[in-house]
Amino acid sequence: MLSDIQFIPRPRVINDVPESFIVAAHHTIGSMDVINNYPNLLKLQQVIKEELGVTAEIVCGCDCTYQLSIEPTLGKQAYELAISAGCVSIVGGCEAGLYYGICTLKQIIRESGNELWCGSIQDRPDYPVRGLMLDISRDMVPTMDTLKMTVDMLADLKLNRLELYAEHTFKYRNHPQVWSLASPISGEQILELQAYCKLRHIELVPNQNCFGHMRRWLDHPDYLHLAESPEGFEWPWGGKMEGPFSLNSQDPEAIKLVEGMFDEMLPYFESPNVNVGCDETFDLGAGASKEACERLGKGRVYLNFLLEIYKVMKKHGKVMNFWGDIVQEHPELVPELPKDVIALEWGYDKGHPWQERLARLQEAGLPIYVCPGTSAWGTIAGRTDNCIANLKEAAVYGLQYGAIGYLNTDWGDYGHVNKTPVSYLGYAVGAAYSWTAEQSDQIDIPAALSKQVFNDPTGQMGTVAYEMGNAHLKLGKVVGNSSVLWQGIVPGLSAESLKADDRGPEITVEKIDEAIAMIEALQARVLRSGSKRADAQLLVDEWYSVGEMLKHGCYRWRALAEGRYENQATKNRLSSHLRTVIGEHQRLWMQRAEVGGLRDSVSRLWNLMNEYGIKEHQGM
Repeated sequence: MLSDIQFIPRPRVINDVPESFIVAAHHTIGSMDVINNYPNLLKLQQVIKEELGVTAEIVCGCDCTYQLSIEPTLGKQAYELAISAGCVSIVGGCEAGLYYGICTLKQIIRESGNELWCGSIQDRPDYPVRGLMLDISRDMVPTMDTLKMTVDMLADLKLNRLELYAEHTFKYRNHPQVWSLASPISGEQILELQAYCKLRHIELVPNQNCFGHMRRWLDHPDYLHLAESPEGFEWPWGGKMEGPFSLNSQDPEAIKLVEGMFDEMLPYFESPNVNVGCDETFDLGAGASKEACERLGKGRVYLNFLLEIYKVMKKHGKVMNFWGDIVQEHPELVPELPKDVIALEWGYDKGHPWQERLARLQEAGLPIYVCPGTSAWGTIAGRTDNCIANLKEAAVYGLQYGAIGYLNTDWGDYGHVNKTPVSYLGYAVGAAYSWTAEQSDQIDIPAALSKQVFNDPTGQMGTVAYEMGNAHLKLGKVVGNSSVLWQGIVPGLSAESLKADDRGPEITVEKIDEAIAMIEALQARVLRSGSKRADAQLLVDEWYSVGEMLKHGCYRWRALAEGRYENQATKNRLSSHLRTVIGEHQRLWMQRAEVGGLRDSVSRLWNLMNEYGIKEHQGM
């Protein structure tokens, strides 16, 4: 039955008919308007060939096995799909809607095979904009093949926006020293990727941070004089940031730098939108702007510079999108924001105060996107329960407060140690909730991931992705925006960390051993999986490596719990295992990403080697 299929996203209305459509060896695909519908006809032809293994001829007319048409009265991005015993009909409210109908048919074929269940589907999205922001600055820059594979996945999930978050990884002609070691993405590659996205109804949106998060620029002598705090500053949560972080908003050269950056970048993009970042300006008022902040207020100083960036966007005829965290700290200034900007409200933990913060933006009359996250970064294997709750809450409250877009975020904090497929659960669940929030609770996520994302008929890989992301819960402590097992692979743990605190009960040897047993059982399931994707073996290797990294965190916690962490023999065993983990991290990185950034990513793991007493850096 159609209603039994594990769709991602799940269609709004599914009607079953107790008949079936028997797939023959040859089919015809028809449309009364072949020229206008040709891209979708080709897409359907590809689906039939790849998923069914049969041929299909494109013809002009109505008397065909598969019939495509457009009916604008359905509404933008809507579609209707009907399967009878002799024909499959897909009607789209526009070209994109027709495309999404084909994507749904692909999922039906993938699960039902050569005998399609009959019935009908009526579908449309909750959010007109459903996107993914992928961090390509800390430190992984995907290869073009990886980016195209990601675009294909997003398109199948009916997402229609992609942003590549850049700090220093766009190939600016006038700033080569900034990206020289980073394998940046070039303007030519943007043009190629943009064309690839357009065929799949995805808008490629430029994303360049240009206020905070500027360390990769300001570390260079030619730019250091533009820093707010050249010598560093105290983090709000304690500890010191060594070196610069934000631009000095009081220096006229700062906005000139920003203007020059966008003068170079924006001509490559067709999108009317630009994400200018401007989040987490932690050091604002701590250095060069201290006097201005004392005189005008920190919020006013921030807003003044944001409005200068807004002028740059207006010069280019673009709509400025910006992260709303800083203006939310100064609610009295929110009404002063231009009404043609888009405020991006982000929050990555379950229980984020969406209602309060969205209400403030809605009252100011601002267009809003909700921006949850995949929970993949700073975790090794993700945080499955948190991820699902966060993505759902963003969708539900966003609709309640009039948000027009849903931008899922996938960051690479701490060097993108998390492997690429760890994020796929978040991509799929975010796509589901942004398309039809109400229906998404019906999805069996492990089963749907196996079928529709990993193309694994054994069902193993979806279960692995789901359960690996909950392995950290075995230890009992819940860490915001990270995980306790991630803490197991970064320096600084002590026996004090084992004790009960406001994050959870004491970490015991018994809990650690339960986590290890769970991880090893999941590694065994990985080896029994049967993905039919082109990168199937790579997926197996990546998930197995995820398990080894999780186990290393467990081994370190157990050494602390047993009181033998300071024993050099223990450290030698830990360093031997970590060396293998690092080697796999390097090997697998090169299967998905460019070499730039790998040294920095490895150095973060090597910091733990130093704690084990291995001082020489043998990372690369």
